[in-house]
Amino acid sequence: MSRRVVVTGVGAVTPLGPDVTSTWEAMKAGRGGIGRITRFDPAPYESQIAGEVKDFDPTKYMDRKDARRTDRFTQLAVAAAAQALTDSALDLRRDPERVGVAIATGVGGLETLVEQVLVMAERGPSRLSPFLVPMLMANAGSAQVSMQFGLRGPNLTHVSACASSSHAIGECGEIIKRGQAEVMVVGGAEAAVIPLAIGAFSNMHAMSRRNDDPAHASRPFDKDRDGFVLSEGGAVVILEEREHALARGARVYGELVGYGATADAYHITSPAPHGAGNAGAMRMALAQAGLAPERIDYLNAHGTSTGPNDREETAAIKTVFGAHARRLLVSSTKSMTGHLLGAAGAIEAIACLLALRDGVVPPTINYTTPDPELDLDYVPNVARKQAIAVALSNSMGFGGHNASLILTR
Repeated sequence: MSRRVVVTGVGAVTPLGPDVTSTWEAMKAGRGGIGRITRFDPAPYESQIAGEVKDFDPTKYMDRKDARRTDRFTQLAVAAAAQALTDSALDLRRDPERVGVAIATGVGGLETLVEQVLVMAERGPSRLSPFLVPMLMANAGSAQVSMQFGLRGPNLTHVSACASSSHAIGECGEIIKRGQAEVMVVGGAEAAVIPLAIGAFSNMHAMSRRNDDPAHASRPFDKDRDGFVLSEGGAVVILEEREHALARGARVYGELVGYGATADAYHITSPAPHGAGNAGAMRMALAQAGLAPERIDYLNAHGTSTGPNDREETAAIKTVFGAHARRLLVSSTKSMTGHLLGAAGAIEAIACLLALRDGVVPPTINYTTPDPELDLDYVPNVARKQAIAVALSNSMGFGGHNASLILTR
């Protein structure tokens, strides 16, 4: 029996806005969400900028007691899931055993862990919070969404660095195809804009140091790129078996038709030469979708604004798409959102879905100086009105993780 997977709801809380509508409007306008860090004093750090979620109030989505007992990443997950479920118009009273959850993350409750380590060092182990473990664990987002909405289907968490939520979407599509669920609430959440993470990534020299010009710091594929910009947020899609969705008259954003996942087996932080692993993931997704490379109209690149990533991803695109690579529209929405780590793949999948819906390809902003090595159409600076039928979203993570998703109208 052939079961197909469609998307019937979307939700997001990002540096561009508190919901999908505001985030997408900013993307179409080429407006970024990067600024000087406000959650703590960034002066001692090499990189002092980030994409922060502004004025976030978790009690809009959960009661005050649960908010006190959850890390910020879990709160962002619940907010995005609540938006997506509302958008889907699902009746959660029907067959909750057939509705599952998978909220991915790169680092989980890191802020809580750091705070509690300091508490122990300064005040002793007796002062540790009894909620420390459930607040820091990576699966807290999935667990909290499941409990809050009474969802008793498959419940799991994917942790594969910056490919986490793309893996979650792809794997949850397979869960539905296998018949183990009718609906999966799936995405990612991250809240790592904290001193420890900023310091660690700064000391790796992986992040942009354009502290005097944060609006132009994230510049994927530009010759003068100098690193990624760390961001926070949450993004969730509702995956649903197609006949189940049609039977209830659901609005369908698009269909998930292809998924590929590979490993570089090369280096803990650097992508494989010529983007070999990324190329393998794209080929795998195309094979599952039964599509020739020429059928892809738009590619949402991982596009982190680091030297190695943008170079090797461009090489992978040329390898897979051949002559069609010159006609392909390629953009990196990280130029606007910054890098949401484990939540990046989910917000970028949503960008693909809305590009398919609206016939608008979001731009790569801050593209001012072309790199002679990188010579594709990166949709520089201004969104492009163009009807597209098929989109591919790329994700690559530390550890050599690669994931590609193909979505159609």
